[in-house]
Amino acid sequence: MLHSFWDPSRYKWREVTAGPELSYKVRHDYTILGYDVAAGTLDMVVRWEGDGGHCPIHRHAATTTILVLAGEQHLWDLHPDGTRGAHKVRRAGDYALTLGDGLPHLERGGPEGGVAFFGNHCSDGLLYELLDENMKVVAPVTIEMLIADWQANS
Repeated sequence: MLHSFWDPSRYKWREVTAGPELSYKVRHDYTILGYDVAAGTLDMVVRWEGDGGHCPIHRHAATTTILVLAGEQHLWDLHPDGTRGAHKVRRAGDYALTLGDGLPHLERGGPEGGVAFFGNHCSDGLLYELLDENMKVVAPVTIEMLIADWQANS
């Protein structure tokens, strides 16, 4: 049996939180493993504690490869009226490929947390869009913006 030697302590992490005005808790960390801005590629890892913290509501614009490295990734698609779709769970070892322009979603770790790799590929630099709880886009997130945020805050 092969064992994982991926060690999260080797990386600089950026903690992401939001205030109490939201109906859900925002809390997760991310690290950037590598990127090529000209090629439109960014590889990152997101981790969630088992505290119910989510990523902000977002919609992927880039083609994104996901591999759950540890724990679980929980997802709920959000419809235009704000209602939640079916609850999806990806467990350690699960792989997914999203082609962008899907529904926005909520995303968090499982009861014990989770760690997932995200390989992002886009032609225009746009990784994803952040949305408010009324499903209105409030901010684009580009490769350059994410790199700058990580460098300034990790």
